[in-house]
Parts: sequence; structure tokens; C-alpha cells
Amino acid sequence: MPLNRRDFVQAMLGSSMALTLSFTQSRKTSAETESVGDVSIPEIIAGEDLFFYINRMRGTFDPVLYCQLLGAANEFKEGDQMIGVAAADQASRRHARSLLANTRIKEINAHPVYQDKLTEYIIPAKAISTASHTVETVGDLKQFLLTENEAAIKQLSQSLSSDVIGCVVKLMSQQELITVGSKIFNPLPGSQIGAKGYLGARIQPNSPTDNPDDIFWQVLDGWSYAVGDVVLGTNPVSSEPESVAAIELVLRDLLVTFGIDHVLPHCVLSHIDVQAEVERRSPGSTALWFQSIAGSDAANQTFDIDLKKIRDYAHSRTGQYALYFETGQGADFTNGHSHGFDMVLHESRKYGFARSLTREVATAQQESGRESAPWVHLNDVAGFIGPEVFRTREQLVRCCLEDIVMGKLHGLTIGLDVCSTLHMDVSLDDLDWCLDQIMPANPAYLMALPTKIDPMLGYLTTGFQDHVRIREKFGYRVNDAMWSFFQKLQVIDEQGKPTGNFGNPLHVYLQYRRKKGDTRGEEVILNEGRRQMNEVRSRGLFLAEGFGKTQGELAPALKIQIDQIYDDAKQSIWAELTPAFVASVPEVLPVETNSSDRMEYILHPTTGEQLSKSSVKSIRNLRESYLDQYNVQIVISDGLNALSIMQEEHLDPFLSQLRQELKSAGFSTADRNIIVRSGRVRAGYQVGELLFGGLPGNRAILHIIGERPGTGHRTFSVYMTSPNGSLWGKAGQVDHNITRVVSGIAATALKPETAARDTVRILHQMNAG
Repeated sequence: MPLNRRDFVQAMLGSSMALTLSFTQSRKTSAETESVGDVSIPEIIAGEDLFFYINRMRGTFDPVLYCQLLGAANEFKEGDQMIGVAAADQASRRHARSLLANTRIKEINAHPVYQDKLTEYIIPAKAISTASHTVETVGDLKQFLLTENEAAIKQLSQSLSSDVIGCVVKLMSQQELITVGSKIFNPLPGSQIGAKGYLGARIQPNSPTDNPDDIFWQVLDGWSYAVGDVVLGTNPVSSEPESVAAIELVLRDLLVTFGIDHVLPHCVLSHIDVQAEVERRSPGSTALWFQSIAGSDAANQTFDIDLKKIRDYAHSRTGQYALYFETGQGADFTNGHSHGFDMVLHESRKYGFARSLTREVATAQQESGRESAPWVHLNDVAGFIGPEVFRTREQLVRCCLEDIVMGKLHGLTIGLDVCSTLHMDVSLDDLDWCLDQIMPANPAYLMALPTKIDPMLGYLTTGFQDHVRIREKFGYRVNDAMWSFFQKLQVIDEQGKPTGNFGNPLHVYLQYRRKKGDTRGEEVILNEGRRQMNEVRSRGLFLAEGFGKTQGELAPALKIQIDQIYDDAKQSIWAELTPAFVASVPEVLPVETNSSDRMEYILHPTTGEQLSKSSVKSIRNLRESYLDQYNVQIVISDGLNALSIMQEEHLDPFLSQLRQELKSAGFSTADRNIIVRSGRVRAGYQVGELLFGGLPGNRAILHIIGERPGTGHRTFSVYMTSPNGSLWGKAGQVDHNITRVVSGIAATALKPETAARDTVRILHQMNAG
């Protein structure tokens, strides 16, 4: 099976799950780059629009200039700059917005920013040429959205194309985005999720090893804070159907035991093919089905989906719970599918995709004789990729507000993962500031973990107690049915105030055991629960308990732990493989990428994807010496966590077990270990092309790479790619969609010896087809 979304994004970055620049350094660099863009618009004629300007400049319509002008209207983001559509300066940005505001909606619709099958699918059947005499231009549309009521906006927005929706948010200030976002709501059927005044939570009970107890206890932990009313959604380490099924059953058991499976769904965020296979093998084991989606046919292929596949799945979802999508600005261009247009328009097209699929579900429900009530929602993962997309807390806020408005105008129930990789200029405290700026726009939900640090993915997001603080500050509520459940759990009272059981997962465990018919004494059950919690924590996973000065603050001891892990992540990010360590690796061949130093590696990821000229020569020489006798090559890169590679009891036991398992399985593994300085996952693909291109049979690159420094485990991963030599011989054709990964490897997480056995087992499956 292909990578799931989280592994896919990591692979693109190799991995940028958790980096940290010094904040002074980062802010200085960002300020320097903001004034440097590619699109200069020194002057315009009063009243002219985009198409008049293009014709005046080029003499005819120029699609490249069109995309540049649309991109220049955006607030500055590094991602737009990287593909050459960012405004050169503030004056150019103002001029681009003026041109866009004067442009008629029917002209935007007549000139799609990109044309493929997805474009045809997402355009509304009645895309407007003009809604009325007062809404002809994009500027008119902005005024309409700011001044009209929700009913009028919803009536109009049904026929707005994704390009038009993506264009209008470019013209809005932060406050204007909040104004629009705070008056449009698309609640899920039969619930208050996504309704005005409600803020839900997806409990994200991730485990570095897919340990069922880790997942189980994080759910109880969230419920002890009266958090978790949208979905229990786990990001799996393994995408094997057996592993995914085991997690699905853990989550389902919790919901069924408490009798709330008709109120709250569960979901394991593996590829949708895997979820379908799990459901086929064990009917009723899954509930809500997940899939990441992109803004073009080509980008969707990287997720191993196409229009037909996902539409077929949409038609099959006729039960209560249907589909859950994830998107995020920047995911398309970082994987080579920018198609020359900006991140806002890419994101808007994804929402158009989700809107159309929601309609497919509604149709399928009607055809099956059910009420048309599609339970479909979308989570915008803003900030997940890193500084090549955007780098500051201000940009994160802007992105979230843009996406809330675009999602709501598409008729979607849209939640947010207000998150940050640790190399962005967003600290733990900054995330609180970001949440305060974003929450007035009233997204449907946020992520929810025991702390702000995900123990598996090593990025910053929202913790349980952030929800408690936000609810108190903004007066937001959770879905009524789940609020009633929390009252029955006695973590809140009839007035909605925290009880003495608030923040006590052991109390929730006791209720769980009683629901299971457990008649043992209370103290026996609580002691059992405490022992289990200690075992979970011994694996390096956090469980919140109690609170600080207020109920919205972490307990002081836990806060100290989180701060320490944050500091360790900084060290991991900037560390480099030492010469002594490289020399200690047996049969080592050191090579390097085009990254000149650590700073360039972090800020310009593509430099870490290609080997230097001298390194290419070294690999070619190595191929000549191999004489076609090997079908496996081990590659080792520092990635974003060199300390995880150099950590004692990590690489040595993994390599030793790996080579032993490969030999036993009949693979012919090269003796040389290639070590890549400043390497990302795609650097391994280039090694494969150089070593194996044109050779017969399947040839595998096993790329060991340091990543996820924010987890506290100093983990590394191994990316497995094993196509035949003819595909290796086609430059650039081997990519993440045919790669498998074993991640979270560390002495304190997935044991290196176990990971080595898993690697060879999966490699054998890959070669067997």
C-alpha cells in the first residue's frame, strides 16, 4: 500500500516534522525574503482588470502571466515565492489586487487557472457568469460577502467556482476574513458540529508503535477534559490491514461500550484502499473513511487516488458516516505539482473536490433509499510542511483564516489543525496567540492531544487543555450529545462546570470497566488503571492529568517535560553527523547533496534531494564495481534528526538485524553503506537511479533517515523503494507513491531489531506484488 498522508508529507520533506530555527535568525531571514518576489507590477491604469492588463502587456491572453498576477494578489508566503508567483513588493501586491477586484466573475470562470479532469468535475453545474447587477466583479463579491446575511451568501456560494472563491479571499484583510467566516456555518447532519458557537475536537490518539493501550488511554484522557466530539482519528504507523484493523477495533470498542457510536465516529487515517480492505475483511469495523486529497489530477496520483477511484468510494458511503478529508496549503507544490499557480488556489480546488464528493455521497444515499444527510468533513492541516511554505505565526494565522472562509463558502464543515513544524518561527506560546487570532472565525473543530506535541509525528498542535481555555475565552460549546455524555461521565456537572473528576482519566477508566460489567472493587480497578497509565508513559507518551493554575493550563510537571522535549528538538534539528561517526560505519561511502550547509538544507528542501556532482560520480563508480550482483542497497541520511542516527543502540542493532534478515530472505545486499550528508528521501531515489537504472528485476533502496525530532524519542525511519530496473532507469519516475515506510524507530519506541524484521517482511511483500 502507498504512504498515508502524514508519511507522504514527511517523505516530501525528508522529513520536516519538527525543526526549529533560532527565532531571531528566522524572523530576520523572513523579513529579508518578503521583499524579494518574482512578479513586479510597477503601475496600472485606473479601472483596468486582469485581462485588460495582460492584453496590454502581451497583446494577447498569457496564461503564465495570469497565474503570476493571481499569485501576486496573495499575502506573502514563501511557497508562492518558490514557484515564482509572489509579488515583488507591496506596491505590486496592491496593484494585483486592484486588477483582480475589477475582474468580472464570468471571466474568471472562463479562464480556469488549470485544466484537467478535476477541473471539469469541481465546476458547479450553474457556475455564475453574474449573480445580479450588484455582483459582477470579484470586488463586488467581496462586498456582498461582507454585507449580506448567511442565507443570501449560501444561496450564491452554491454556484461559485473554486477559482472565484480562491480569488475573493485574496482581497480580504484578516478582519474581513473573520467577518465572513463568523457568519457562515455548515453543521454536520443531526449535530451541532460546525454550527455557530460550537467548537469541536478530533482526538488524535497517535502512538509511535500503534500500541493499543497508548491509543486507548489518550481517548480516556481527552474525555476526562470533556474534549472529543467530532471523531476519534488515529494516524497509524503501519498501513498493514491487520494493524489498521486492530486500531479500528480499539476505537470502536470504546464507542460501543459507552453507547455513543451513533454520535461519534472513529477513523484510522490510513489510505482509503486499506480502510476499504479492513471493512471488507471485517464488516462494521470501520466508520468514517479518511483520504487526503489534492488540487490536481497529478497531485492526487501521489496519494494513489484518481477521480474514478474516489468517486466510487463516495458512492459506496451510504451509511451514517461517510468521508473525512485532509488538505493543506503547500502540499501540491512541495511534491512538484504546482502547475505554476499559487497555494490559495490549489487549496480552494481541494475544497471544490470535497464539495463535489459530498454531493456524490448525498446522491448515493438517496439512491439507496436513505435520507440525504452526508456526514463529510474536511480538516485543513495548516503549517504541517514547514518554512518552504510559510514561516511565521502571522502567516499561519493568515492561512487558517483564508482556508476557513474558502471551506465555508464551499459548503463544507471545515476544521483546522493549527499546527507548526518546529522549524517554523512558531513557538509553543506563539500557538496560543495564533489560536486567539483564528478562533473568532469559528472553525468547526481543532485537533486534540494530551499536550501540544504529537508523540508520533513530533509537530506542534492543540492539546486538550487548549480546548478548555478556548471554550472559556470564546464561549464555545461542544456537540450537545457529547456534552450530555460528559455530564454522564461526571467530569462536568449539570451547569457545565468541571467537577472533581475533571482531568482524571482514571475516573473515566473506572466508568469504562463498569460498562464492561466489571464488578471488582473500585480501588482494584483504579490501581490497574494507574499501572497501565505508567506503562504508557514509560514508552515516552504523554497523558495529561489535572491542571495548573487554571483548568486550561497543563500541570506544572508536565509543562516542564514538554519544554524539555521542545529544547531537545532544537538540538536534534541542527545537529550533523560527525566525521568520527561516519568513519565508524562499516564499509562506508560518504556522499553529499547540493545543500551547502544546514541552513540551506532546512530552508530550501530541494537542495537536499539531489546529490552533488562529485557524489554522482562516486555512485557511478560504485555501480561499475558492483557488476550487477546486488539487489538491495542501504542508504543512510542525517535527515532532520542526525542525533537519532548517532544515538547508541539505534543504527548498529538495526543494521545488524537488517542484514541478517535480508540474507535469510534471499536478498543480495551490497556490503557498502552509503551515507548522505544533508539528505532527504528523494536523494535515495537518485541513488537508486544511478545504481540500478536499466538492470533486470526488482532492485531496492532501503533509505534510513533521521526524523521527527519533536517526539522526544529521537526516532529514525526506513523508506523502502523496490521497482524494477527499467523504472529506475527513467529519471524522476520513482517517487513516494511506490515507497513504503517503517517509522518511529528508536530504543524507546519501535525497537530497531523489530523494525528491521518489519522492513524485510514488507520488502518481501513489495517484491511479491
